Parts: sequence; structure tokens; C-alpha cells
Amino acid sequence: MSAAATQLDLTFAALADPTRRAILSRLMQGEASVNELVAPFELSQPTISKHLKVLTRAGLIERRKDAQFRPCRLDAKRLEQAWLWLGDYHRFWEESFDRLAVLAKELHAREKRAGAGHVRARAKRR
Repeated sequence: MSAAATQLDLTFAALADPTRRAILSRLMQGEASVNELVAPFELSQPTISKHLKVLTRAGLIERRKDAQFRPCRLDAKRLEQAWLWLGDYHRFWEESFDRLAVLAKELHAREKRAGAGHVRARAKRR
């Protein structure tokens, strides 16, 4: 497996957890301390720290040392890579939906033609 694929696996594994996604959402507003990240959750500081380690390992956040504090901030580069990967599938689904729309129009037109023929046949019988 390539390094890029491994990184993508780490990114999606980190994003699979709703607490980690909520942490990333909070960090979109700006840098935060661990205590600030703990506040909105009914989780202990060690539990949040474990989530932060997963996010750090996935490259989704950066932690820097500032005296006794270790503020966290979002690092969106990995999210961009995931977005680009998902973009291929987005194009696939758009093309699939476009083909489905064409098929639905064709079927609707056939039904209209068949329905019109049925009405004409009934009118001739009368």
C-alpha cells in the first residue's frame, strides 16, 4: 500500500468518530487548548487527549508547545487530500445521476406515447 493510501486511511479513520469531527469543527474557529476542547463534551481530559493523538497522527491537527500549554490548531492539508479523493467519486455519481435523468426522460416520453396511442385506439372504437 502506498504512503498516500495509508495517509488517506488514517484520515478517514480519524473522521469516523463524531467526537473527533466535533473537535475539528471547533478548531475551524481557531486554536484551542485541550481544556477548551474538553469543555463542550461529557468526556474526561484523558479521553479527549486520546482523540487528539488520533487527529495528530492522521495529520489533521498540529499541537505546539507554548510554555506549559499545548494548543491545538487545524491542519487542513489532509482534509484537502481526502476531498480530492472524494471528488473522483463525486464526478462518478454526478455522471450516474445524469444518465439516470436521461433514462427517466426517455421512459416518460415512451409512456406518454404509449398513453396517447391507447387514447386514440379507444376513440376509434367508439
